[in-house]
Amino acid sequence: MTRQPLLARLVTGLVLASLVLAACAPAATPTPTQAPQATQPPQATQPPAPTTAPEPTAAPAYEGMTYEAPDCDYGGEFKSIEAVDQYTVKFTLCAPDPAFPAKVAFSSFAINDADYLESTGGGGDLIEKPNGTGPYMLDTWERGNQIVFKRFDGYWGTPAIPETLIFRWSAESAQRLLELQAGTVDGIDNPGPDDFDVIEADPNLQLKKRSGTNVFYVGMNNTYPPFDNERVRQAFAMAIDKQRIVDNFYPAGSSVATQFIPPSIFGFTEEVTWWDYDPDMAKQILEEEGVLPGFKTTITYRDVVRGYLPNPGVVAQDLQAQLAAIGVEAEIVVMESGAFLDAADRGEINGFHLLGWGADYPDATNFLDFHFGEGASKQFGDGFPDIWAALKEGATKAKPEDRYPFYIQANELIKQHVPMIPIAHGGNGAAYKADVENAYASDIGAEQFALMNPGGRDTFVWLQNGEPAGLYCADETDGEALRACEQVMQSLLAYEIGTGTPIPSLATEYTANADLTEWTFTLRQGVKFHNGADLDANDVVLSYVVQWDAEHPLHVGRDGSFTYFPGLFGPFLNAPAE
Repeated sequence: MTRQPLLARLVTGLVLASLVLAACAPAATPTPTQAPQATQPPQATQPPAPTTAPEPTAAPAYEGMTYEAPDCDYGGEFKSIEAVDQYTVKFTLCAPDPAFPAKVAFSSFAINDADYLESTGGGGDLIEKPNGTGPYMLDTWERGNQIVFKRFDGYWGTPAIPETLIFRWSAESAQRLLELQAGTVDGIDNPGPDDFDVIEADPNLQLKKRSGTNVFYVGMNNTYPPFDNERVRQAFAMAIDKQRIVDNFYPAGSSVATQFIPPSIFGFTEEVTWWDYDPDMAKQILEEEGVLPGFKTTITYRDVVRGYLPNPGVVAQDLQAQLAAIGVEAEIVVMESGAFLDAADRGEINGFHLLGWGADYPDATNFLDFHFGEGASKQFGDGFPDIWAALKEGATKAKPEDRYPFYIQANELIKQHVPMIPIAHGGNGAAYKADVENAYASDIGAEQFALMNPGGRDTFVWLQNGEPAGLYCADETDGEALRACEQVMQSLLAYEIGTGTPIPSLATEYTANADLTEWTFTLRQGVKFHNGADLDANDVVLSYVVQWDAEHPLHVGRDGSFTYFPGLFGPFLNAPAE
């Protein structure tokens, strides 16, 4: 049966009821018939006004940050940083920089959540509680004991294989090897020179070697006499038997340094060689300059093993003996690692100091600009404008063949001025249990432990040389801190394992204009920080700005040096007067 609509049924019922009532009613008394009134035409029915659907509430427009220098006269590389939209960032530079992608891939330029940066005031929790986008997040840091990381389940990339990653440390290479042999750790950094053969002969262990992409040097600060005399510095360069040091205290694969930059890094120039070992001439010059007889000084170092300096204590003693042979009395001073690095950066170490450098990326700018460019720290005292000029020209040419002549010039000037004495490029490595899959030793000290499988165990324990001073790596330079940061934090780009080539990370792609002064990065969407915040372009802008602008209220850090930024990008904006 077909059912009528309810409204139609109600209307029909009312009509029938009216007819029934009319039929049953008494007849009406007739009345005189009135003339019918004129029928008024019905009013035209106005159609209802169309109903307008409420417009959806528009999402607030993205307010991108832009930070710009008034001009380029301040001497640095950055002109402006702009959040073009939510997922696009543009860097405008004051000069071309062909190495820009390699620089932004470095861990000191990792991206922080802008709100978290502001909440920490640029220091505080930022130093000990990093909030990154990486495969691991910080769980606990027991100062003096260990750092525990846990797998971040919200990671945008391939999840970490071990659920837990633990960093421990020991300054003694023998102790590190004993723990690896005992099975209490899964990997160790920098085995001692005498341990390489032991590890290779042990079927339960595996050795992964690094090439010597580093340099060990003896530094001098030219603001302290007699190191303010260039001829004196040249004499000390002749006084050290570098071959003797390498032969006696370095493992296989090491080599004598003939210049600051290693032979495998672009910027090494075979046309330039160092001062020949000539202790007699060194002594003669020191006597002519009034330094001898009677000169007393210090050799300052930190008792921490590095790939560039595997035996710091015995090397210091050998240098002490070599100086004594020409009549110089040198006292050995050992400092705590963090205090030593901070003092060196500030130019506070008189006498000789023992330091080194390992490649962060394979380009001359990482070695030469960082140490001898206009934005370098005060480690060697006052800089040399002629070196600055050569390095600036070398860094701003697009083609390697156009850059190379300026590095010949820079290396010749470094030899002439002798801000330091390059000693060795150290062969080194890492060792692992034999069952650790995907184990490797990064030439730039950037092992990604999330990729390693510790024999199916859910915890990977790494034993390195020392404890990080802090984990806000914008303001750290030590490899122990940088390696820890790299498990938690990420930069716009990353380095491909094995080659060091910049590859996508938080940015999926980048482009540059023809003269390499505008670099535009497209961010990966859907990336979460460990605190749940979403990555966007403003995070990138603020992460860079707080380093770039020395007057920014968040330019705080652990000690406020931010050494890498001026070392690679030139002077700070609003740099304090010296």
